[in-house]
Amino acid sequence: MAHSIRFPRRHDKADRNGRYAVRLCITKNKRRKYIALDLYADPAYWDEAGEQFIILRNLKGAEQKAENKQREADNALLAKYKVRAREIVERFEIEGIDWTLNQFEDAFLNTSKQGKFNAYFTDRIAELHATGHIGNSQTYKQTQDMLRSYDRKLDQRLFSDIDLRYVRGFDMFLQKRGCCGNTRKFYFKALRAILNRANAEGVGSVATYPFGRGGFEVSKLEEATAKRYLPATELSKLKSTTACNPQCEYARKLFLFSYYCYGISFIDMAMLTAAQIKQMEDGDYIVYKRQKIKRQKGVKPISIKITPAIRQLIGSLQAASPTVDDFLLPIVTRSGYTGERLSTCTFEPVTASTRNTCACSPRNSESIST
Repeated sequence: MAHSIRFPRRHDKADRNGRYAVRLCITKNKRRKYIALDLYADPAYWDEAGEQFIILRNLKGAEQKAENKQREADNALLAKYKVRAREIVERFEIEGIDWTLNQFEDAFLNTSKQGKFNAYFTDRIAELHATGHIGNSQTYKQTQDMLRSYDRKLDQRLFSDIDLRYVRGFDMFLQKRGCCGNTRKFYFKALRAILNRANAEGVGSVATYPFGRGGFEVSKLEEATAKRYLPATELSKLKSTTACNPQCEYARKLFLFSYYCYGISFIDMAMLTAAQIKQMEDGDYIVYKRQKIKRQKGVKPISIKITPAIRQLIGSLQAASPTVDDFLLPIVTRSGYTGERLSTCTFEPVTASTRNTCACSPRNSESIST
């Protein structure tokens, strides 16, 4: 990769003191980019060939000595800039990145964050939060918190530090904490996603990527869980029995609504609106996209025909508790809530007495049938 790094002085535009700006000039593949350094040189004290300030000796006047001392400080700063520029290019080349001039500029001007894994992680969490991806931002934050428990020097880690040895150590740490395979998979999927995105943006470390061929295999962490089924007799009781406690009755109806809607999730139920009921040739349908994946490309909506049982549940729930805004079900109870405010709520603890009142005893005051 042919490139050059220079620090020339401008010749076309002087400031009010007759000084000219000194800039970093990065050239690659016959293209160049100038980066301002907030340094200015008097042509009389600038070495064009050496691209540095001229230092005089044996000065007597106090003002001349002060100006000379400032030029020495400016030369020291220039030397640091030269080292920084070379290190950035060397890092790009070691990691096999075919860098662009814009990537170099970003790296040079953001040295405090350059290559810092946790700074990038934090920025990504904030970005997800700001764009309404609350669930993903929380998943990433939990992973970041666990990594911080594992590694006290996380803030100092570069992307190149997050290698195969590092993730294996993290896996051992999780195992010692008693985390099962599925829990460990949860953390490693988030970690892998962060590294993948960083590599795609050219700020990660491709050379030390730990999840490639021959690396750490996240899929092997998955463990089969025991399937739990609700006996037909218990399901029949849920359909035909009204709970004594209003809260338990509310929960029973929401469960049945989910059951009749092919297992629709709680968050998807909560976000259903009246506008999502569509009239078609053979009846009314609930048409929605899952909240979890609705922003992904090519996601198709799910259509659920409104059966008499579903219609009865909607009417019963709305009669028991009024809905707000345009929501179909009385799950969201405060008007005007959006984004993260809809994802947080407070529940009262379930006491023994509440459990007893929720216990099914055949009353048949309002049965829901298929």
